[in-house]
Amino acid sequence: MIKPNPLLRLHALGQRIWLDNLSRTLLQEGTLKKLVTEDRIAGVTSNPTIFFKAISESPHYRGELQKLKSDPALSAEQRYETLAIADIQAACDILLPLHKSTNGDDGYVSLEVSPELAHDAAGTLAAGLRLKAAVARDNLLIKVPATSAGLTAIEELVATGCSVNVTLMFSLRHVREVAQAYVRGITRHMDAGGDARKVKSVASLFLSRVDTMIDKRLEAIGGEALPLRGKSAVALAKLSYQYYRATFTGAAFSALAKRGARPQAMLWASTGSKNPAYNDVLYIESLIGPQTVNTVPDATLAAFRDHGKAEPTLEVDIDAASKQFAALQDFGIDMDAAGQELQVEGLKQFADSFRQLLKLTA
Repeated sequence: MIKPNPLLRLHALGQRIWLDNLSRTLLQEGTLKKLVTEDRIAGVTSNPTIFFKAISESPHYRGELQKLKSDPALSAEQRYETLAIADIQAACDILLPLHKSTNGDDGYVSLEVSPELAHDAAGTLAAGLRLKAAVARDNLLIKVPATSAGLTAIEELVATGCSVNVTLMFSLRHVREVAQAYVRGITRHMDAGGDARKVKSVASLFLSRVDTMIDKRLEAIGGEALPLRGKSAVALAKLSYQYYRATFTGAAFSALAKRGARPQAMLWASTGSKNPAYNDVLYIESLIGPQTVNTVPDATLAAFRDHGKAEPTLEVDIDAASKQFAALQDFGIDMDAAGQELQVEGLKQFADSFRQLLKLTA
């Protein structure tokens, strides 16, 4: 008897699974196409860390990279972008049939602007529009961090009709600010005569990093704080989803929806369990609900396929999530402040990876 694939059950429950990985090995050896066909993978995300690993480890880049390095007119960043854009285009093409069959709901691939532009709104806007034109695929998402400058760029990109994946969100404040920027941008786009049905946006909330930071603080406090470990990220996601529902399924957004605007979907990111004491599919099983995306690394995908349980959980125990936040506050832990620290750390990590990439392509 063939064991049912729980990934297919997730799809039936309204959640889409995206692969948090991209490389020419996955593309050229048929792995990505197989994941789309057999597991109903509905999208792909990339970032500087993913591309650094891909280009440094996969043999499929070596010939082209050597050729690019022989051209002194190209900068290291231009060489990297040449490699990355080709991968993004190939992934977009694999997912294009899904994108078309779902009328633009699924089948997206994300490409991140340079993390060096995280605090440069004008630079992010220009880079996003340039990358969109270079990739030239309708199912591309331009990835922009939820910094103060990023919020300005997100609104401007959406206002031009650019689809956006907002990244590096770690708090309820980030969730609120990003949703508001999207609503402003899509309203402006429609008011200028644009077709909102061609614009897609997801808001990526990072999870395992939240538990890693908060758990350390709880351990430092000790005593009655210890039972709160391993629960903060899931609580954050559940409360964020409640805000999402209030924003995008209520009367205020309905007028925009009638004009073709799509709700900005919540996306769960950083979903590989970093603490080996925790369930290896914790950030999938606990957060299953409609109109959401979970982007997972290869190991977490394989683990869920093997032993994951797919049941609607996202709107279960909302009171417990609220109590978790209240208890953390009682112990002096401000989740918005912690989220801001985590964003700074995440930006540094991606900037470091980006610089390593440029060394590879120099």
